[in-house]
Amino acid sequence: MTPQRRTKIQQRAQVLLEDQGITSAPVPVERIAKALGAQLRFSPLDDELSGMIYVKDGTPIVGVNALHHPNRQRFTIAHELGHLQLHRAEITKEIHVDKGFPMLMRNAVSATGANEMEIEANLFAAELLMPESFLAASLDGEPFDIDDEGAVSALAKQYKVSASAMRFRLGNLFA
Repeated sequence: MTPQRRTKIQQRAQVLLEDQGITSAPVPVERIAKALGAQLRFSPLDDELSGMIYVKDGTPIVGVNALHHPNRQRFTIAHELGHLQLHRAEITKEIHVDKGFPMLMRNAVSATGANEMEIEANLFAAELLMPESFLAASLDGEPFDIDDEGAVSALAKQYKVSASAMRFRLGNLFA
């Protein structure tokens, strides 16, 4: 992904937060989905299936695995909103299923750039749930030890994300 595309995706998430008047964590991702006209459907799904999105009669439908941890569900919703904001034309044509997408993790597929839509949706989700400006304010210019499990867990709890997602995000932003 080009630096320009990365910046554009981050800006899309920031504009969405601004439009919704959201200025602090945790980001109310379900409220954002509803404001975008999306219907959320929580259902027990196979463990490897995190979520899906499709547009039916102009209405986005976001399916979320009800068996996953609430923090995982929040990321799934944010990820699917990324598809809605960035790839609406593609998801309008067919159901877009996310089977175990790597939550903020680079793997063999994402590292090759072979699945650009998933990489973009993950970036959007990270920026939506853990905006750089919010994190900078939370850290308040103080040194932060990314290896301090307690500090990372406390910040993750504040943002309602997993500690691994928070550590990955902080590493990408401030390392």
